[in-house]
Formats: sequence, structure tokens, C-alpha cells
Amino acid sequence: MRLGLRPAAMGLLLLLLCATASSAGDSQGEHRTDYDREALLGGQEEVDEYVKLTPEEQHKRLKSIIKKIDLDSDGFLTESELSSWIQMSFKHYAMQEAKQQFVEYDKNSDGSVSWDEYNIQMYDRVIDFDENTALDDAEEESFRQLHLKDKKRFEKANQDLDPGLNLEEFIAFEHPEEVDYMTEFVIQEALEEHDKNGDGFVSLEEFLGDYRRDPAANEDPEWILVEKDRFLNDYDKDTDGRLDPQELLSWVVPNNQGIAQEEALHLIDEMDLNSDRKLSEAEILENQDLFLTSEATDYGRQLHDEYFYHDEL
Repeated sequence: MRLGLRPAAMGLLLLLLCATASSAGDSQGEHRTDYDREALLGGQEEVDEYVKLTPEEQHKRLKSIIKKIDLDSDGFLTESELSSWIQMSFKHYAMQEAKQQFVEYDKNSDGSVSWDEYNIQMYDRVIDFDENTALDDAEEESFRQLHLKDKKRFEKANQDLDPGLNLEEFIAFEHPEEVDYMTEFVIQEALEEHDKNGDGFVSLEEFLGDYRRDPAANEDPEWILVEKDRFLNDYDKDTDGRLDPQELLSWVVPNNQGIAQEEALHLIDEMDLNSDRKLSEAEILENQDLFLTSEATDYGRQLHDEYFYHDEL
């Protein structure tokens, strides 16, 4: 079980998938590249398209990508360059997904998504809950609360106060973690959900939510120990036993920087043949399969996206 804020938008699934696919495809320590390709490329059809590229074309496009990652053009890829590239890739695909969703949600094709259009796309009907009236059924009340949160995020994303969201505002709605003016809203939303005593912080108890140890148990279950460790070592930077708003942000927003750095280090560890802690083009081409089943190429998807392999990025 994983504790944390419910994702601010459906689009965040793409970012989270990049973080979890490696562990999901690893069975007792064995790295399954077939799983990774299908999971990250999107399905068997996309995997088949990947395989259709001739070795020569794969080689050509991969060399073009390597050249773009090498920001200082010194012929080597450093941890920093790899990490920056992977983070850029995450954001690019998240934005592309949001743009595709915008077209689907904009039912009347007027260039904006209204609240009614959002409801129709999500629920096949327009839903309107009374903010001040709780529902008796627990599941229905839970849905009401989530729907009202969506509405508040929708209204916050709407900066020009027109009835609907334009593309930029829709991206802010779907990916508030990527837009500066939504940061305060993300923090406030998290505090409303987790700060039960209203002191402006999230304690360890509040972080763990409704968990209470079984009186008959001698110790906490493994997942609780993991969550406590995350609280103490990953989020509570000032070690005061509680999460302030900025520490809270690092919990509720996916840490793509950390994911990218971890993958960059992994690639260097696996592919650096001369132990200089950087990768040459020759080292990458020597380990081409590994590089093409990593986040550095979004598991090969970048070889099918001109944004990445074209001469002008």
C-alpha cells in the first residue's frame, strides 16, 4: 500500500509509470526488457512499430539523440546531461498527452474546455454536487469530495476567467506540478487532506493517515516501516518531525528529478567501460539494447518521435 495525495490529474499517470515500470518488470532481480518496452511504448502495436526500424535506421536515430543529449558537445554524456534529458522527456510526453486530451475534451471544438465538457468526457454526464451537503453513502460522499476538488482545481487553473480553459490553462489543470501559479494550490489541497489539526504542517501520524497498529501485533507491518522511513529520510529535510509546505510539496508531486538522476547513474554504472564516469558514443552503441530499454530514450519511443531524433530539437 502506498500513501500519498491522490494524483492531481489523470495525466500524472505517465510520469508515475516511468518511476514504477522498472520495479514492476523486475522479477526477483531479473530485468525484463520485453515488459519494459510494451509497458512504456504503450502496447504491442507500438512495440511492433519499434521493431520495424532497420538496424541502420535505429543506429542513425540513436546517434542523433546522443548528439542532442551532449549539451557541451564534448563527445561524452555526463550524469547531469543524461538526467536533464530524461526530465525533459518526461515533461514533453506529459504535455503531448495533455494536448491530445484537450482535443478529446473540447466537444464543440471552440478552443476551450468547459466544466460541463470535462464532466461529459469523464463521466458521460454533467455532475453538480452541493458543496455544503454531505451524502449519507460513504462511497458517494468520497466521490463528491473528489469531484469538488477537481472543480476547485479547474477554477484555479482558469486565469482569464472565461467560461472554459484554453490549452495552457488545461495543461495547468492536468499538470499543476508543471505550472508555477498552481504550486500554492497544490500545497493547500494537500494540507486540506492531510493536516487534520490545522497547524499548517503534516505530522508523521497525519502522514500515515488512518493507520493504527493492531493491538495483537508486536510490530508495524513492512509497508508502514517503509512509509515511516520515507517520511524521516526523504521528506522531513529539517528533521523537526513534521512536513512544512515545501517539504509537503516534495511528497505530493512526483519527484521526476530523482527518478532521472537514478536512471542516469544506473546507465553510467552499466555502460561505462573505462570507468571515467561518463559515456562515449562508442560505449552507448556497444550497449545499444540497454540504452534503448531505458528512460534515456523512453524505452525506444524517442526513435519514433522527430522531436527527439530530428536535427533541430
